[in-house]
Formats: sequence, C-alpha cells, structure tokens
Amino acid sequence: MPLSEKCDQMVIPIQRNGTDPSITNSNDAASPTTNGTAPRRSKSLWLRRCGADLVEVSLIVTSSVVPFSIGLYAQNYGSGEPLNPVLATTYKTIAQTLALPARQNQQVTPATNVLWTAALFAPLALGTWQLYRLGKTGQTLPQRWFGVKVVTTKGTPPGLARVLLREAIGRWGIPVGVAFLIWRYVGGYPSFSVMAVLSGFMLLGEAAIALLSPSRRTLHDRLAKTRVIDAHKTLPIATIGFPPAPPRWLNQTDGNGIHETLPHLAPNSPKESHQLEREPNFYSQAGRGTVKKKTQWQRLRQFWVQNSIPAWLTVSFASLVGLWGSYVGLQIYNQTQANQRALEQLKNQVFIALVKQLSATTTAAPEDRQAAILALGAAKDDPRVVRLLGDLLSQEKNPAAIAAIEQVFVRIGTVGLPELQRLNQSLSQELEKERYDVDAQEYKLVQQRLAVTKVAIANILNLDSNQLNRIDLSRTNLSQSTDIQALFALVLDNMDLSEINFQRARLTGASFEGSRFWGAGKDKHLGTFDDSFADLSGADLQEANLTGAVLNNVSMENTKLIHGILNQANLSQASLTGANLSSAKLIGASLEQANLENASLTGADLTEADLTKANLHAARLARVSAVGTKLESANLRVSDWRGADLSGANLSRAKLESANLSDTRLAGTNFNQAELQGASFRNADLSMADLQGANVAGADFQGAIFALTRALPPDQFIQTQPDISISARVKGVDFTTAKNLDQRQLAYICAQGGRHPRCP
Repeated sequence: MPLSEKCDQMVIPIQRNGTDPSITNSNDAASPTTNGTAPRRSKSLWLRRCGADLVEVSLIVTSSVVPFSIGLYAQNYGSGEPLNPVLATTYKTIAQTLALPARQNQQVTPATNVLWTAALFAPLALGTWQLYRLGKTGQTLPQRWFGVKVVTTKGTPPGLARVLLREAIGRWGIPVGVAFLIWRYVGGYPSFSVMAVLSGFMLLGEAAIALLSPSRRTLHDRLAKTRVIDAHKTLPIATIGFPPAPPRWLNQTDGNGIHETLPHLAPNSPKESHQLEREPNFYSQAGRGTVKKKTQWQRLRQFWVQNSIPAWLTVSFASLVGLWGSYVGLQIYNQTQANQRALEQLKNQVFIALVKQLSATTTAAPEDRQAAILALGAAKDDPRVVRLLGDLLSQEKNPAAIAAIEQVFVRIGTVGLPELQRLNQSLSQELEKERYDVDAQEYKLVQQRLAVTKVAIANILNLDSNQLNRIDLSRTNLSQSTDIQALFALVLDNMDLSEINFQRARLTGASFEGSRFWGAGKDKHLGTFDDSFADLSGADLQEANLTGAVLNNVSMENTKLIHGILNQANLSQASLTGANLSSAKLIGASLEQANLENASLTGADLTEADLTKANLHAARLARVSAVGTKLESANLRVSDWRGADLSGANLSRAKLESANLSDTRLAGTNFNQAELQGASFRNADLSMADLQGANVAGADFQGAIFALTRALPPDQFIQTQPDISISARVKGVDFTTAKNLDQRQLAYICAQGGRHPRCP
C-alpha cells in the first residue's frame, strides 16, 4: 500500500493552538444527520454507565449490610460485652455528624463485635480496591462487566490522584456536602430520612448534568478532566497538536550556514508586517505571560510620586498617630488595673472584717454573728466565701446561725453545690459514727447540720433549675428524714434533671414525679448525639416516686428501686442491669428494649407494662403480676417466673429457653412462635394459652393444666370433656421431646391437633 494511502487512514488533525483534541471514535465523529446510529450508541453507553454505577454502589453496600445483619442476629446468642474501641469511636463520629441517637453502655456479643468490625472495614477495603483498579486501568470490576471505561482527555488511564478527585470530591463529596449543609442549616435537621432524600436528589442532579452537555460529561468528569468511553470499540490514533511551521525566512542561511533573521527586510516594512501577521511566532507566544495587576501598595506609591508627597512627611504623621494611640491605650489599661486592684482591696478588707467577727475568739453577740454570716452573701463572687461557709457549718452550734448559713448557701446558688456536697458526705460519715456514741446532743447537732446541707441543695436545685449544667451530686445523702430534729423530703417534680450525676446517691423517699432525666443537648433536639442523660447507677431510690418520669436511655445499673413507684414511667432503652425493683409498681410503664439482665423484680406489678424486645436474661420475677404485659421478642432466657401471673400477656416470639414458669398462671397467654426449649411449666395453668408455632423441645409439663373442666353437679358421676373455649391452643405443636406429659395431657394434645409419637 502506498504511504500516502496509509496516511489518509490516520486521523491526525494538525492544530495550530498546541492543545490536545478530545478523543472520539471515527464512527461517532459522524454527524447525527448522516449516521442515524450515533444517538443510539450514546444512549446505550449512558445506560451501561448507569448500570455499572448501580452495581458498584450495591457491591459496597452489600459488603457492609451482610456482616452487620449477621451480627445483629448474633445479638440473640451469647453474653454481652462493650463495643470495641474502633466501633465505639466510629459510631460516635457518625452520630455526631448525622445527629443519630447516642447509645449508652451498649452491650453486644463477641461475635457481633467481630462481625460489625468486618462490616466497617469490608466496604473500605472493597472501595479502595475499586479505586485502585479505576486509577490504573480505567475500569472498576462492574465497569468491566458493562464495557465502559474512564480515560483522560488524552486517552490514558486517569491515575490515582485524578480518581480521588473524581470520586471522593466530584462524585460524592460535593453533592453530599451540599445536601448536608442544606439539611443542617436550612431545614430538615435532625431527621436522617430528610438527609438521605436530599443526598439522593443531589447525586441525581450531579449525574443529570451530563444530559445537558453534548459531550455527555458529568460534573465529576469535568472536574477531573476525564470522560467515559465505550471499552469495546477501537479508538483512532490519538490526535496531536503540533506547533505551526516556522516561517521560511527563519530557515534561510547565508553561505556560512548562519541563519538570517530577515536581514533583507527593512524595519517596519509592509512585507514584514504582513509576514508576522500571517505566520506568528508560536514559540514566542508560548513564552508570553499575562500582565500582572498592580497591588494596593504599588498604586499608593504611584499616587505619592505623582502628587509629590514627601515620604518623610507621611512617615512622621503615621508615627505621631501610633504614639498617640499607644499613650491613650496605656492610660486606659493602667486605670483599669488600678480600679481592679482597688476593688480587690476593698473585698479583702470586707472579708477580713467578717472573718474577725466570725472567729471563735470573738465576743460578738449571737445577733451580730448572724448578721455577719448573712453579710457574706453580698460577696458571693468571692470563692473564699464558699469555703468559709463550709467551715462555719461544720463548727457552728447555734441553730439560728446554722439557719443563716443555709440562707447564704441558697443565695450563692449552684456555685456552692460542690462545697455542700463535700460537707454532706463528711457529715453523713460522721453521723454513722455518732449513731453508736452515747452523746445524744452531738448526734442531734450533726443530724441538724446534715439536714441543712440537704435543704440547701434541694432549694438550689429548685430555684436555679435553669442553670443545672453538669451538676455532680454523686454519693450525696438526700434521703428522706422523719426525725423531728431534721425533717426532710426531697421534692423535684416536673424538672429537667438530665445533667445531674446522682451516681450512688441516697435518694430514699424522694419525689421525681414527671421529671426528665433525659434532655436535649445544644442542638435543642431530642434523640441526637448530644442528648444529656442523668446517671442513676448505684443510687438508692427505695420508695421513691417516679410516676411519669422520663428515663429513656438512663444508666440505672445496680440501682435500688424497692417499693418504688414508676407507674407510666418511660424507661425504654434504659440500662437496669442488676437493678432491684422488688415490689415496685410499674403499671403501664414503658420498658421497650430496656436491659434488665440479672435484675430482681420479685413481687413487682408489671400490669399492662410494655417490655417489647427487653432483655430480662436471668432476671428474677417470682410472684410478679404481669397481666396483659407486652413481652414480644423479649429475651427471657433462664428467667425465674415462679408463682407469677401472666394472664393475657403477649410473649409471641419471646425467648424463654430454660425459663422457670412453675406454678404460674398463664391463662390466655400468647406463646405464638416463642422459644420454649427446656422451659419448666410444672403445675402451670395454660388454659386458653396459645402455643401454636412455639418450640417446646425439652420443656417440662409435669402437672400443667391445658384445659379446665366444668365443675360436676352433685348428682353427676361421669366426667365431661374439657371445655374447648377455655383450652390451650396446641394445633401443630410438636411435643415429641417434651417431658413429663401424662396420659390426660397426651389425650388432649392429640385431640387438639398437637404432634406426639403416641398420637394415633
């Protein structure tokens, strides 16, 4: 083939601007009017590109969802442990960003910890691998399947840096970032669903930009200077932009081989001008730069020169202004410091005078001493006053002076709470020692001082209820006192106590009716990461009134709530591990997803309470009244319900493996789909109970009542059949491995459609 014909087949347009042309297919380069297949090819490429993107996202999501779901299922088996630090930190970061609810002391199984860690790192590893392939080859695995490829405008693979710019910033960062700003500061916060919808619209909008562009390039392609092409089509030879040929006169030489630079043309001749306009020097143009703009200082200097303003005059004026400003500022500073020193000196003089008047060696009258104590309230900003009041209270014996100290503490407010807490703890310890001493007068005096700290703390909490931020009352004694010398009862009804630490505090007989122990944080929205929660772990709340209290997500591990009143209280997702709620009243209370593992509820009243998905593993519930209680999907493994009344309770899908339900009343109880392996139903009343779909393998039914028979009239001696309307529903239930079934029970099971090898 002649060389001229080969050159004719090569697409190498020569450009004079030195830039690279866009890579196109020779077939695609045809005009739509001359080649009717071009629009269909573009549409097919666009659909395959969308399909590849969808598969990419699906693979990454699946790599996280599958291990997460398995880990969620594994939560039902095994003992609990805290989230590992990686998961805890990751969840905290995501929760802070997306305003998700905070999880307090979340417990998971070891298998869940491992699987959720895999769910965190699997999409990261898969995404990194896909980005690496995209940078090196121009194709991820789904893009290879769909026959699309990402290249630069020069036809080469994009490289890692360009891929990160394209994917992390252009494709995801900008659309999701804009959606986040709109959601956070314009509207929708803190609803995560609104954020998800906004992100979806932004991602679709970013991709839809390609539909408005003739080159079908999205925003992230334009940002990274890439394009998506059909990987199955042969590309033409890359076009190259060559510089224009130099003018002929540039190649002219004299006889010695030296180039002549227009020696034959006169300067500024018409021929030269025409030659330069027709064939501009490409290389000289490439080296030209843009004219820099003058800076503000350069323009000011030019003004000085043009207007003949001497430089020394300007510098002198600026120096005078600077000296005058410095002098005025120094005088103001000196005067401020002098005023502060005078004020501090006056405070010191007043404080010293009051200390002298309150010293133990003074001979001042009781009235003057009481007046001096009250005068300390005027200096409440002085931190020494708080400590002085504490020292006075620990030594004062005059009841009137002790009452005055209490008034000053209340006037000072929350600033005095740390000192009151310290005094309260020390006086409580002293009271325990004095209890066994014979000095009754000293015991009453300590008791009175302790009562003063209790009353002062209670009054401060009530009067400064809007300033209760991060208050520490741990190990504080605020228990009810009925002694005539120190009557006290803590009443904090209908208050926001969400930022108070009551850990191991003594709150016996306290009233918190309608109070909130869970509150909104700085964002003023409940259910977000910055919510505040009171800490009641280890607290003594015996006989406390918490009717209608809001205790969601509150930490109450090992808390004593014996004889407590929690009717209609909201304890959903609260942590009550090891808590003692014996004889407590929880009528209508909400305990959804609450953790009551190893808790004691002996004799408690759970009538119509909601314990859906609650964790009552190994809980003690003997003699509990749980009539109409909701226990769907609850974890009741190894729990003890002996003598309890569960009439009408809903235990569908509950996990009752190895639970003890001996001597319980289960009339009308719903056990549908429940796990009852190894459970004990000895002497239990199962009349009208629904056992359909339940797993009773290994369950013990010795003496259990499946159906009640009607009482016989005095003159009737023939036994009647059980009343079906008050009989247990056992149709389809497999009793093959059930234990201790007698003949009467087997006859009933077989008659009602149950399954057993002895059934005919």
